[in-house]
Amino acid sequence: MVYYFNKGGFLMWPLLFLFIIGIIIAIVKLWLLYRARINSKKFLNKILDIINEKGVKSAIELCEKTRGPIAALFHAGLARVDRGLEYANNSVENEAVIQMGILEKGMIWISTIISIAPMLGFLGTVQGMILAFEQIARSNDIVPSEVAGGISVSLLTTFFGLAIAIPLQFFYNWFVAIIDGMVVDMEDSANQLFENLIDKGILKKAEQ
Repeated sequence: MVYYFNKGGFLMWPLLFLFIIGIIIAIVKLWLLYRARINSKKFLNKILDIINEKGVKSAIELCEKTRGPIAALFHAGLARVDRGLEYANNSVENEAVIQMGILEKGMIWISTIISIAPMLGFLGTVQGMILAFEQIARSNDIVPSEVAGGISVSLLTTFFGLAIAIPLQFFYNWFVAIIDGMVVDMEDSANQLFENLIDKGILKKAEQ
């Protein structure tokens, strides 16, 4: 692998840099998404039990101690529960936008690397082809071994560019699927919380 890396030319270094940065971002993103996920049904039931036993204030305190977007949404809604459904719902929607931004943080950089790595690879291939044809022009003859060797070297950057982009594309799609699932979970959990609070008479459908 080191041999092919050295044969690929100077563009292999920016490709290596993109690979390292992409892997670091992907690992950090995976860790953050793992930490953000909780059992929403279990947490919702726990919140409702605390509301029944100790009141809304204790439930808010639990939300403050719990990490993740669902806890943040519950906190936003419960903190405004005394102002009516419309106000609480607006607060949850605003918090949802913030949490979406947090969940999607770093995704643009993975997408950028996925786009740039193959283009750098193709650039290296074009450069290698130019050098190969210049070699042919200088020698005024086509030497198959020289042409084949030059083309082989020029294709190395394309190979490495695609080798970087393909696994990162897998991670990107995986992260998108996780985030989409969390968003649906957030919306469903918030709706269930509001429905329960309305049934208990804690949250009013319209401000008095």
